Amino acid sequence: MPKHGKKYNEIVKNNDLTQQYEPQEALEMVKKNATAKFDETIELSIRLNLDPRQADQQIRGAVVLPAGTGITRKVLVFAKGDKAKEAEEAGADFVGAEDMIEKIQKENWFDFDVVIATPDMMGLVGRLGRVLGPKGLMPNPKTGTVTPDVKRAIADVKAGKVEYRLDKAANIACRIGKASFTVEQLMQNYTTIIETMIKAKPAVAKGQYMKSVTVSSTMGPGVKINPVKPLGSATK
Repeated sequence: MPKHGKKYNEIVKNNDLTQQYEPQEALEMVKKNATAKFDETIELSIRLNLDPRQADQQIRGAVVLPAGTGITRKVLVFAKGDKAKEAEEAGADFVGAEDMIEKIQKENWFDFDVVIATPDMMGLVGRLGRVLGPKGLMPNPKTGTVTPDVKRAIADVKAGKVEYRLDKAANIACRIGKASFTVEQLMQNYTTIIETMIKAKPAVAKGQYMKSVTVSSTMGPGVKINPVKPLGSATK
C-alpha cells in the first residue's frame, strides 16, 4: 500500500472522492487541489469495456487538443531532400536520416519526444524498432507520424497533439493540460478526448462502453466522473 504525503491526505479528507461529479465540477476540484510547487499535469483516465486481446477491440490514434497540452515537445523527423528541408522550415527540432539512426544506436540519444517519418524512410527507421517501440516513439500511420505531409504533422504536434492507445488493462490515459490552465481550457480538451473515444467505439463493443472516467493531477487523487454521461448530465 503506497504512502501518501500530508497534502494528499488532507485533500482526501476534505473531498468526497467516492462520489461521481459533473465534468466541470471535477476539473474545478482537481485544479483546486493541485497545490504542488510546480505546474502539475492534469490527466484523464478512461477504463473501457473492451478486451485488449481482441484485434477488433483495439483503439489507437491521435488528436489535437484545442487548448494545447502546456508542454513543449521536441520533434525528430526522418526525411531526405525536399521533405527534410520542409521539416526544418516547419520547426522540427531535429531532421536527418542515416545520421540520426546512427546517433541513436551509438550514442543512446533520445533527446526528443515525438518521431515523425516520411513513408520512404520507414525501411531505415525500422532498424530502431527495438529501441523506439518500448518507449512509444515508433512512428505509426495510425497516429499520423508516418506521413508525406511533414509540415502538418509537425504543426499538429507543436499545437498540442496527443496520442492515445488502449493498454493491457483496457485503460486509455491521456494528458489534457496543466493546473495553470483555466477550467474552460481543460473542459475543451476533456470534451475533445471524450468525443474522440465515443467515435472510436468498436462496432463489437457491448454493454456500457465506459466503465470509469477519472481526472487527476500529478500529485493529487483522482476525481470520478459519471461514465454513463461523461460529457455531463445535459447530454443525451
